[in-house]
Formats: sequence, C-alpha cells, structure tokens
Amino acid sequence: MKGGNVLKIKERKTTPAPPGARKAAASILLACSLVILGHQSSHATAINGNSETILRMREGVFDERLFPLYEYLNLSASDAAGPGAISLEIGGWGRVDLGDRSFEHRTDGDIQYGFLSYRANRGNFTANAGRQWVVEGVGTERIDGLHLRTDLLGGFTAAAYVGNPAVTQPDFDGGDLIYGGRLAHSMPKYYSIGVSALRTEVNGDGIREEEGVDLWLHPVALVDITGRSTYNSLTRGWMEHAYTASFTPTEALRVSASLQNVNYEDYFYQVTTNTLSLTNGFISPGEEMWNVGGSVGFNATKNIGLSAEYNHYEYDLAGAADYYGVTGNFSTTTGLAAGASFHRMDGSSDRLRYNQYRAWATQKFGPADITLDFFDVDFDGSISGRENTFSLAAAAGYDFSRNLRVAADVDYIRSVDFDNELRGLIRVSYAFGVGKEGK
Repeated sequence: MKGGNVLKIKERKTTPAPPGARKAAASILLACSLVILGHQSSHATAINGNSETILRMREGVFDERLFPLYEYLNLSASDAAGPGAISLEIGGWGRVDLGDRSFEHRTDGDIQYGFLSYRANRGNFTANAGRQWVVEGVGTERIDGLHLRTDLLGGFTAAAYVGNPAVTQPDFDGGDLIYGGRLAHSMPKYYSIGVSALRTEVNGDGIREEEGVDLWLHPVALVDITGRSTYNSLTRGWMEHAYTASFTPTEALRVSASLQNVNYEDYFYQVTTNTLSLTNGFISPGEEMWNVGGSVGFNATKNIGLSAEYNHYEYDLAGAADYYGVTGNFSTTTGLAAGASFHRMDGSSDRLRYNQYRAWATQKFGPADITLDFFDVDFDGSISGRENTFSLAAAAGYDFSRNLRVAADVDYIRSVDFDNELRGLIRVSYAFGVGKEGK
C-alpha cells in the first residue's frame, strides 16, 4: 500500500488549552448541563436529542488494522414560555480505538458546542453564551464566549461577539482573544449588504485582523447576485473576492456565472495546521488564483435534469487550467434515482490533465434503500506509475422507525496514493425527545 497526503480544511490560528484543562472544562460543562437539563425537564417545552454511533474500518499506511468507534451526541432543551425562548444546546463527540491505535491516543473526545441561548419575542434579539459557532461576515469561528444579534430601526441589523477561539488539536499556538461584529442593512425584496470585521489577539497584540463586505442583490425579477470581499489589514492585501450571479427565466432553466480571486499569502496568513502553511511547499509564496466560470441547468421533465458547467482557472505561478463537463440525472415514482457525469480537466501539469467519469444510482424499497456510486479518473499520462484511478462505493440503510436508522457502506479505492484500499462504515442514528416538540 502506498502512502497518501490528506488535505485538511482551513482553520484559523488559535491558542489551544492544555489537554488537562480541556478535559476539566468539558467535565464541568457536562455536569452543569446535566443539572440544567434535570431542572428544566419538568418545565421545558421540549427536550430533544440525537445520537450518531459510527464504526469505521480500514487498513492503515503501515498495514495497521484500524477500527475507531465514534459517538456524536447532541442535546437541546428549550422553554418558550415567557417574554422569550430560552434553550440549552450541547454537542460533543468521543472516540475509542477497538483495533490498532489510529491517533496518538486510543481515546479522545471534545465538546463541539455548549451554550445557553435567549431569543426575545420582539426585535429578533438573540444572545448566546458558551461554546458556539459564530457566522458573521468575515467571522466564521468557533468561540468560547458571547454572541449578540438584534434588529435595529430603518432596516439595520447588528451583531457582535467576543471570546476565546476554540480549536481542537491545532499545530500552532495562536490567539487567546477574538472579537468582532457585523452591521447590515436590507430591504427584503431588493438587497442586503453587510460590513464586518474581526480581530484576534495574543497578550494584546493583534495576530489577525480582517474586514469584509458581503451582499445579496435582487435588482430585477429572476436575477440574484451574491458575493463577498475580504481584506487582511496585517498584510494590507485582499484575501478573496467571490461573486455569483444567477438568472432563472423559467422554473426549468437556470443560468449562473461566477468570479473568484484568491491571494494565498493573504488568505492563509494565519492557519492552525501545518498542511496549509506556505512554508511547507503546499502553496508557493506569491501565488494568486483567478476563477471565471458558469453553468446552465435545465429540467427537461419533472423527472429528468441536465446541466453543463465550465470553469477557467488562472494561477500566477502554477499556470492555467480549464474544467468543464455535463451531468444528467433522473428519478422515478418507484423510488429510483440515478445519474451520470463526464468532466474534463485541461491543466498545466500531469496531475491536472484527465477525464473524470461518475455514475450513481439509489433505490428505495419502503424503509430500506441501497446506493451504488462509481467514480473514475483517467489521466493523460502516468502519475506515480498509474494512468487510471477509481473508487466504487456500495451503501445500504434501513429505517426501523421514524427515530432509528441503521446504515452501512463499503468503499474500494485504487489511486495514485493507494494500490488497493478497502474501507467500511457502520452508522446507527437515533433521535429522541419529550415535550411538545419531542419526537
């Protein structure tokens, strides 16, 4: 088996708490949450939750037998009586290795979110306190802190947040304080435009400062424009511009066009993983990317859909590439849904010149369903001694009740990084609840 590289999703640079402190904080939060849940149970309008138990099965790079068992648990208690709605939201995960060790420790876990929320009956005022995801313009962060949002007069809305950045297992030290906000004005039928900013500090010194503009425009019927621009004050450069326009002349036809520009030195100035650091060669310093593209979607009938897309990428250092293709899908009243696609990548390197094929189908049989998915990449030349790679996935699921579902899937992969890789997964999903909103 050949080794491979894993590309991690971008995370921001923050200061992690020591493992002992994280576990202590998680234990305290869990204990407090149980007390609050117990206190609310007799008065709350609803207590709901869902559990996801996942067993993954695969072989490691060095022939390890990996069987990590994950548990994801989410709980929500809400009370709508009184002048506003109060809720408690908690979510966490845990992992134990049943086979060989898949990470540094055989067991691990974390509180993903845990916060108290208040929503007033007037003015759309909300206040969240605790560990939470904040999405306000340039700020898309997980923080331990306070987040406020409210409507103002004359179509204005305002939001503000402050706290400590919460990141699990970062590779770098980072900020110990983050704060920011967003001010927006909107006319629901025509537009919404917002300006936002955030700052991250270490001992009072700023290590991250960003400002941005986001908008939605509906100038005439059938036309929508969305976009954002983000600026890095520390590097004094624009991180990203991304805009999309769509035109829907009929219910069956949709046309869209997009434009994106990314300056990687500004965009990845602060990261929490070495994978995206500009010093490790993943991205060349000084690289800039432009992407111009468009797509057309057409529903020939109620059950048949067709689409075509084209994207042109222009890199200052890596060169240019064109990606284009077509997709077709159909469905029947008997529970069958299927589709196929073909795409071509024409780039400046061997890895960016290939044909891409995909075909998939799903069939429902009452409470049961099965899915097949085939994905193939045919390179123009040899990549690590291989000109063709593919994956074949098969999945099946059964709904035992409205609240309980069991599913399993098997994936076989042959790529430039792995000769033969077989992965399996078993998932048990269970939802529960009591009260007026309980399931």
